[in-house]
Amino acid sequence: MKKFVVPLITCIAALLHFQVSAQESLTIERIFQSPALDGAAPKKLKVSPDGKRVTFLKGKESDYERYDLWEYDVASGKTSKLFDSNDLMTGNEQLSDEEKARRERMRESGTGIIDYFWSNDGTALLFPLGGDAYYLKLGDKKARQLLNTDAFETDIKFSPQGNYISYVREQNLYIMHIASGKEQAITTKGGGNIKYAMAEFVAQEEMSRMTGYWWSPDESHIALTRVDMSPVEMVTRSEIYADSIKMVTQRYPLAGTANVDIGLGVYHFKSQKIDWIDLGEEKDMYLARAKWMPDSLTLTYQWQSRNQQLLELRAYNAQTGKQQVLITESSNTWVNLHDDLYFLNEGEQILWASERDGFKHLYLFDKQGKMLKQLTKGDWVVDDVEAIDTLNQQVFFTGRKDTPIEKQLYKVSLNGGKVDKVSLRKGFHEVTFSDDSTIYVDRFSTFNTPWQVSLHDQQGKRLTWLEQNQIDASHPLNTYQSQWVNPEFGTFDTPDGAQLHYRLFKPKKITGKHPAIVFVYGGPHAQVVQDKWYGNRGLLMQHWVNKGYVVFSVDNRGSNYRGKAFEEPLYQKMGSIEVDDQVAGAKFLASLGYVDEKRIGIHGHSYGGYMTLMAMFKAGDTFSAGVSGAPVTDWQLYDTHYTERYMGNPTLVPEAYTAASVFPYAKDLKNPLLIYHGMADDNVLFKHSTKLYKHLQDMAITFETMDYPGKKHSIRGKNTGIHLYKTITQFFDRTIGRP
Repeated sequence: MKKFVVPLITCIAALLHFQVSAQESLTIERIFQSPALDGAAPKKLKVSPDGKRVTFLKGKESDYERYDLWEYDVASGKTSKLFDSNDLMTGNEQLSDEEKARRERMRESGTGIIDYFWSNDGTALLFPLGGDAYYLKLGDKKARQLLNTDAFETDIKFSPQGNYISYVREQNLYIMHIASGKEQAITTKGGGNIKYAMAEFVAQEEMSRMTGYWWSPDESHIALTRVDMSPVEMVTRSEIYADSIKMVTQRYPLAGTANVDIGLGVYHFKSQKIDWIDLGEEKDMYLARAKWMPDSLTLTYQWQSRNQQLLELRAYNAQTGKQQVLITESSNTWVNLHDDLYFLNEGEQILWASERDGFKHLYLFDKQGKMLKQLTKGDWVVDDVEAIDTLNQQVFFTGRKDTPIEKQLYKVSLNGGKVDKVSLRKGFHEVTFSDDSTIYVDRFSTFNTPWQVSLHDQQGKRLTWLEQNQIDASHPLNTYQSQWVNPEFGTFDTPDGAQLHYRLFKPKKITGKHPAIVFVYGGPHAQVVQDKWYGNRGLLMQHWVNKGYVVFSVDNRGSNYRGKAFEEPLYQKMGSIEVDDQVAGAKFLASLGYVDEKRIGIHGHSYGGYMTLMAMFKAGDTFSAGVSGAPVTDWQLYDTHYTERYMGNPTLVPEAYTAASVFPYAKDLKNPLLIYHGMADDNVLFKHSTKLYKHLQDMAITFETMDYPGKKHSIRGKNTGIHLYKTITQFFDRTIGRP
């Protein structure tokens, strides 16, 4: 296959008058080959609890998707491999269907060591692998296998004091005493429609709650969920593979239908009994979060109404059974969830994030829920609390104070006052602090700088590089630097006065009017225009611009990190304001002297696939070709928690769902359209696309498809990725690539 790449690229280059030689060109094949073009930047970075080492996962040079565990010793400055994944297991682990679904929800891929956990005392590591668990005491040469069963254990954790591991097996919760190897079942009645200590589908996919159980700090209690799936509508869908069709019966909570019945209980180790918490008369609700206070007696949980316009932080006393509501958040549209809840001074104070002033900011409350002070404020948003330095009474957090397209590290006093910037470089910072907040690991990138990892003191001073990942002569990306294009970032105003951020790539050599590809997502809780390394998709953009395309993205209203007022225009109006803003972006693009307004294409995946369809159907005079990936076509076919958050309940506002569906507008398709979808997608079901296929066919409107047998929503796999990127690129080459 490879020997035909150069002639093909040369042919297309000649046709489109491109100047880059085939020998230097960044090919789609190379994007997916090892060594990875983004270099050796590690992932899953953690500072050991004692602060003596930084651990991380790094792909093998021969296979960048198979991960080993490495460490950086802070005292000696030496980096070494701590554990080779091949020492635990050779080949690929066989995942259960439950674990496959869980990893899809977590957007995790790869083989080898995918995750690991430190014991809180920093003396041991835990590796979940192949449905079993391996335990490594530091200093030992070999890991000890704690679990070795035919069943597939999931959600494996250390207990807070490191005496136990806990895990879910066949829908029940178990613990094992590490020293003795003795196992104990906390629940025994799970099975069928009943799941204990597990997160239901919408909790995983839409709330980012991946667990259903929580240890108390002193190991005297475990809070756990009981999920009854029987109320949820049974959906039969097909998973189409290359040589078979698997009919899957799945309980999928379609918008407007019933959710699971969920219970929350507390297991007492002393009595070995579970007390079930009274969650209130309203059973049609969501359990969004749970977290113990430091006293190990008070469990807090976040209760969310079905319409998601009310969120309550409740406190339950495990000894007395009494409850109180500590903090209430409300909105006439929706309340966004977050993970920024911390208990200070042994639970006397609560640090909490809220959007009550229109932007996500940090607030300090007392233990009864009385607000003491607002710590941050302004027309910008906090991303996440990263650390709390109780000694010096300051909070470290990431946010967008300087610009929404960068993620920077800041600090503010717990007494309030000035917000100080800690990170020093423009771009995107993902940070991990030590337990005592004195040092942090900074994982940094820009759109043209692959991830670099360094160690810093809490003032932001770099102490050392952990992985500089510099694009020097030995870096895999160095070969392509002569043709590399730096994007331009900027803003423009829509006709109704909204300011939107864009990212623009233009070919190094402008030769007349160029075709353009607009890459879009467009949905809530997402952002495309960031000064951040964009992985393989960013490399594909470089491939396109090297071929002569202008590549453009704009974050429309409804997208993230601009405040609640910027998000809310899509409430009960999905597919409206977002399309208007993308059209405004395309018109801005067309105003540039080097863009051919008659050759502007659009492409996106998931919500971006939905946006592509709406743009092609509603704005065919603006967009000349479109590639829609795994699109939502009818919001009544998507899940309750996500869809009703933004669209309301379809039983109450059916007209909003009709207007947001692609079907009323499909008749107006007049330009080339390609739709692709994973044929085993359990998130945006394949039914979304097949329903549209039939609708277009019934109207005798032609279009193209490329569907992937056995693939889920993310359509993973090296060769599959090559095929998909080539399919998209070749479609644009033949539809808008020619003058």
